[in-house]
Amino acid sequence: MKRREFIAATAALLLSPAVAQEIRRRIGLLFVNELPPAWQSAWLDGLRNHDWVEGKNLTFEYRFARSQDRLPAMAAELVAVGADVLMAGNPQAAVALKSATASVPIVFVGVADPIRIGLVNNLARPGGNITGLATFVPGQFISKQIEILRELVPTVSKIAVVANPGNAIHKFVLAEELPQAAGKLGLNFVIVEAATAEELDTAFAAAAAQQPDAIVPFGDPLTLRNAPQVAALAAKHRLPAIYLSREFATPAGLISYGPDYPDLFRRAGGYVDKILKGNKPSELPVEQPTKYELVINLKAAKELGLTVPPTLLARADDVIE
Repeated sequence: MKRREFIAATAALLLSPAVAQEIRRRIGLLFVNELPPAWQSAWLDGLRNHDWVEGKNLTFEYRFARSQDRLPAMAAELVAVGADVLMAGNPQAAVALKSATASVPIVFVGVADPIRIGLVNNLARPGGNITGLATFVPGQFISKQIEILRELVPTVSKIAVVANPGNAIHKFVLAEELPQAAGKLGLNFVIVEAATAEELDTAFAAAAAQQPDAIVPFGDPLTLRNAPQVAALAAKHRLPAIYLSREFATPAGLISYGPDYPDLFRRAGGYVDKILKGNKPSELPVEQPTKYELVINLKAAKELGLTVPPTLLARADDVIE
């Protein structure tokens, strides 16, 4: 074969669809904690549903900060490695990535109010380089959780809330949504704060000292990472608790009600697919959950001397015996 023919044949091969398919796109992922196995599996399934497979046409760059103060440096690292798409698994990570780049596309998952914390302009047309999946409709969710808790504990009048002062969304909920819920439902709230695992013990003890009827640990990377500890503390102080996800109720927690997180992570694969195929994040609407999960732990209820109403059991997606 002549040299010119060889070069032409090689060029044709490189441009063929089969070879182009093997070109690996790079996804940079920023989290505070490792994903629970069910969430990770759903994320990979969501990508495979669109023919994106790690090791075939995708390469992942994971960063797990463990603490919030490490997020900005890790966000900068992911931008520097040349990721085609960046993904954030919680509000703090999303804010860090948005601060690190105004050009690389970003997909977030697990952000309760992306407008209030400055990630997007509005849900329908996010603007900028970021879009994704919100966890719930602001202004309504806490009231819904508390209504469910009151079905289980009808006499509840004072509720303790565990919030993370480093979570911007918690600040908005405490300042706006909680007072609205107090007026609407006729309740008093006791606020305690924890930013570290060690502070969780102190926060629960401080809450218990004020003799609430129940407790609501807000969803956060801190409480998720320490879910067994959080559930154990609620049991130790004999406080009925409602949590945001099944990761709390499955080991020992009383009840959880929140978005189906695996479903959100599965749907995130569709966002990544669209962006890798040329869609702009600014034109992809922020979506909200379509599935919510109610999980009830009957063993935990029995230990607290609570009887779960049949109407609540009938609505449960999962009942732990």
